[in-house]
Amino acid sequence: MAKSISPILLIGGTGMVGSKVVEHIRRLHPDLPLAIAARDAVRGREVAERAGNAEFLTVDLTRPDLGLPARPFGAVVALVKENTLNPLRLAEAASIPYLSMADGAFEIAPAVARHILRPPTVPMLLAGQWASGVTSLATLHYARKFEQVHSIEVTVIMDPDEPAGPMATSDVEQIMLNSPRPLMLREGRWQWVAEPRSTRKVVTAAGETVEVQAMSVLDTVDLAAITDAQSVRFDFGSAMTAARKAGGPAAHEMIIVIEGVLKDGRTGQMRVDIETSQGASGLTALGVTLGLERLLGLAGAPPLAPGLYVPESVIDPAYAVKRVLELGGKLSEAPLQETRSAA
Repeated sequence: MAKSISPILLIGGTGMVGSKVVEHIRRLHPDLPLAIAARDAVRGREVAERAGNAEFLTVDLTRPDLGLPARPFGAVVALVKENTLNPLRLAEAASIPYLSMADGAFEIAPAVARHILRPPTVPMLLAGQWASGVTSLATLHYARKFEQVHSIEVTVIMDPDEPAGPMATSDVEQIMLNSPRPLMLREGRWQWVAEPRSTRKVVTAAGETVEVQAMSVLDTVDLAAITDAQSVRFDFGSAMTAARKAGGPAAHEMIIVIEGVLKDGRTGQMRVDIETSQGASGLTALGVTLGLERLLGLAGAPPLAPGLYVPESVIDPAYAVKRVLELGGKLSEAPLQETRSAA
């Protein structure tokens, strides 16, 4: 199937996340042709040569045609934060799938309005969730054990020594700056909260108590919509992870806490810790790759029809967790903290 697809246009395919997207694609789909689009020609040619079956193209995001030659592409993947929608326009003009992974909950309005007010011509996947949906997909995997979900708390912990590219660091800073009052669902009401409610303390997998800060990411609204939970929040913090304390490399930690009624009738709180040496950039690259697979129909399901999608609506949570574990992710599920019997 991959050989019949025109090259996938990866805009920003030379950064820390972009280069790892290329690695994941090559691991899962060795024959898929790629077009690496960036401004750094030297770096771009290096990435393309290392990937094989790939070419480098210089890109200009300020131009509607991105300054690219008139030629067919199989899909457009925007791996950079940009505010022109020119990559989306290029995909629409060519009637090919589009994936964007750099928008927070407060930044998707232009793309959503374009979808609502214009007849959908392409499948558009908004993957601006943390790690491009991997974290929320892992959360949904465990939420499936519940008959009714009351609350969800997701926390991501970045190790200070965890490698992070300049774009990833800038994205976190921009979310915090542009949305100083993060969006969360509290007891059935959507609220933009300020301190002290926007911060809280959590215990990491290493047993350290750290203060974390709520973020306005798409995970919050997606998890609320899918599970119908009454309270959902997503927090970000920094601490030395258990892997590095044990003498290993810096890791990335995801803490998932779900409270509700399980399918066996018990009511309580479940905590799951997932730690991976892939780091946030590696997990994000994996999320982008899973989204691209789904757009193009490369993982068993048919290609997506024109419409607006998020990863949680089209990717099987169990499949996402399987891929994380394949990359060395370590999973720890704590015993259920039972609160009362639902019988």
